[in-house]
Order: sequence, then C-alpha cells, then structure tokens
Amino acid sequence: MIAQSAKHVQTQVSLKQMVEFGRTPSQATLLRAAQFIHHELPIRLARRVVELENLPYSLSNMSSVKKVAEWYQQSYVDLVNFPPPEECGLPRSILRDISLTEEDGVTKTATEDATLVKQITDYNAKFVNCIENIKKRHDPVAINMAQGIQELKAHWKATKSKPIVHNRAIRGPDDARPSSPHDAELTKEAVENLLPTDLQSFLDRFYMSRIGIRMLIGQHVALAKASMAGSKSPADYVGIICTRTSIRDVVNQAAEHAQGVLQDTMGVFSPPEIKLFISHSGVTGSKVDQAVDDVHFMYVPSHLHHCLFEIFKNSLRAVVETHGLDMDGEYPPIKVVVAEGNEDITIKVSDEGGGIPRSGMPLIWTYLYTTAPKQDLEDAKSGDYRAPMAGFGYGLPLSRLYLQFFGGDLKIISMEGFGTDAYLHLNRLSDSEEPLPS
Repeated sequence: MIAQSAKHVQTQVSLKQMVEFGRTPSQATLLRAAQFIHHELPIRLARRVVELENLPYSLSNMSSVKKVAEWYQQSYVDLVNFPPPEECGLPRSILRDISLTEEDGVTKTATEDATLVKQITDYNAKFVNCIENIKKRHDPVAINMAQGIQELKAHWKATKSKPIVHNRAIRGPDDARPSSPHDAELTKEAVENLLPTDLQSFLDRFYMSRIGIRMLIGQHVALAKASMAGSKSPADYVGIICTRTSIRDVVNQAAEHAQGVLQDTMGVFSPPEIKLFISHSGVTGSKVDQAVDDVHFMYVPSHLHHCLFEIFKNSLRAVVETHGLDMDGEYPPIKVVVAEGNEDITIKVSDEGGGIPRSGMPLIWTYLYTTAPKQDLEDAKSGDYRAPMAGFGYGLPLSRLYLQFFGGDLKIISMEGFGTDAYLHLNRLSDSEEPLPS
C-alpha cells in the first residue's frame, strides 16, 4: 500500500496560495484544507518510507534510521486510517474536489445549519489532533538521522569499508572543471568527514521533504487555532505566515539569540556587535518611510530566524576565535546589509572572522561536517542546549534548504585571512512553489 501511494503525484503549494486560502479561516475552509492534507501527506510520507528502506551503503540498516522509517510508516498508517468526512456523517453534497486554489467547498446553506456546523467543527478538531500528534512524533527526526549517519561512519571505521570520495566530488556540484594540481588539498580530518555525493543528495531530498510536511501541518494547525471561538491571531499573520515580516525584527531577535549562545559557550562578556543597514534604492517606484527604516514582505518568520541565527552564530564564533578572548568588548562588528529589489530581498552578513580556506569551501554544505566543538546527540535530544543541532554540521545545509523552499538561496563567499560574506536571497514575490523532491 505504501509503495502504491509513493507512485502518486505530489501537489506543490506556494506561499501566496497558502495565504490566499487562509486569510479568513473558518470551519468550512478548514474542512477543505483537511481534505487536501488528508490526501497529500500520505503521498509525501510514503515516498520517504520507500527511500528510507532503500538507502545506499546499508544506511537503511542503521538502528536510528530504522526508527525514523518506523515513525514515517506509523504516520502514514494514522492518516490512511483516519476517516474521510463522508464516513463521519458529513454529506457528500457539501464536499468538492480537493484543491487549495478554489473557493470554499462548503455551501452557505450548509454552514447555516447548526447541526452540520458542529459536525464539521468536531471533524476538524479530530483531524488537527491527528496531525499534531504526527508533527510531535517527527520532532526528533533530524537528530535521529544525524545519529544514523554517525552509526554508519562507525560501521565504516570498524569494517574499514568507507567509500572513496573522489576529488571532483568535493569541489561542489556547480564546479565542472577537471581536477588540477593547483586545487587546495583537503586535510585528513576533512576527508574523513566527507559524505559520498549520493548520501548528501539523499539528505537534501529528505530534509526538503520534511520542511514541506511540517509547513503543511504547522500552517493548518495555526489556522485551526485562529478560527477557534475567542481566539485572536497575531496581526498580519495567516497561520504561521506573516504577510508583513519585519526584516529588522527578525535580524534583531536572531542576533540576540546567537549572542546569547556565544556568551554561554565561549564565556564572552561583550560579544561582537551586529550592525544592520537597510537600503531601499533597488525598488522601482518604492515609497520608503525613513522613520521606520525597515523592509516588510510575506514570509515565515521562524524560517528566516533559523537561517540568520545559524549565520550569526558562525560569524560570532569566527570573530572571537580569530581575534581572541582578550579582545572582549573590542571585536570588529558583524555587518548586516539588506538590499530590497523588485524580485528579491538580499541580506548580506559580513564578518572579519578570518575567512575559510578554499579547501574548506565545498565542505560547508556537507552534513555532519563542522569546525565547531562536537556536541553530544543525547544532550540535543534532551533539549537542554540553547542552539538545537549546533555542533553537528547541519546549520548551513539546512539553512540553504529553508531558503530554497520558497524560491530563495544561500551563497557563501570567503576571503581567507580576512572574513566571510553570506548572501541570503529571499523571493519577495512569494509565488515560488515548493521544490518537492521525487
């Protein structure tokens, strides 16, 4: 049954579609959204189950990966066994084809029927409870997958069977040049931490799918709570999407979070300052309120916070390690420049943290490769650590996926001996559809 579901076509959804559909959440619109999710999620879960059971290098046999596969299977079963609306007494006449782009599928007459409205409300509440349980079940997936990769590496070491990673594979997917004697040599430690290209590609697909699944569930749950009697949703929010996300607010919150982590982990009393500069000159015909000096656009603030926090955390640590703890209070600032264009909003984060050698540039996108002190996975599972997944080499790869999910990207340019620039490209049009993995 799972194999058959995995063959079905996934449905892409854009940020703009989610907002247009959920602007006025009612029990009627929630029922339509529940229909869509009830149809869509089993397909996405099934595809991941099939892939998890057929991974290369015997990764599927690692105990932590088996646990993840079991979670996905159980979530698939939960959804397949959840009854559709017509089996719960809701008449077929009020239901239309599953779609997020059409108007409400519940007729006005139906919503004026008090008994029917209660039936719809009860059904929606049960469905929300079902998908909330699924989301909670999947909370430790990222940590368990990291544990699975570590188990695989331990297996390679014990059996001396680590696959050979060729030089061209570690130069980056966009670099088609032949190998050259002038290429920077990788350190022995770096080579040992590299993952084969097909494993790296699997992790990209897996985590991109996970972002999409959690986005659908999180958005539906937030809309459901907003539609509850007496519930007041935050201004400018449609579910977890903010139609006027403030760049300044997210930058300040992420900066404060990252500086707090630095103080906790490195004992720095006065961390490097993070300075924000906003430019509006690139927007045709834009009217800028200089008193506000901010940029607002439609986005998921938690996604942007995650990406900025990871960049800031890396930059802060690099600056302190480069200039030393003796410079406490006199570190060069980290500069954040925001450029607002007609299609994109770009955030550049520049630090003077010594930069990254050329031999290390391809490694920054490799899962489980990190120059930060290694963290214990059990500590991460307990939730005691203030920076989830810090020290596991997941920060930059996952941040890039979060940005690519809605049509953006993350680029890193470094000057060894000086510092690093990170460019976060955000699609301000909000019409880019999910890049769903096969």
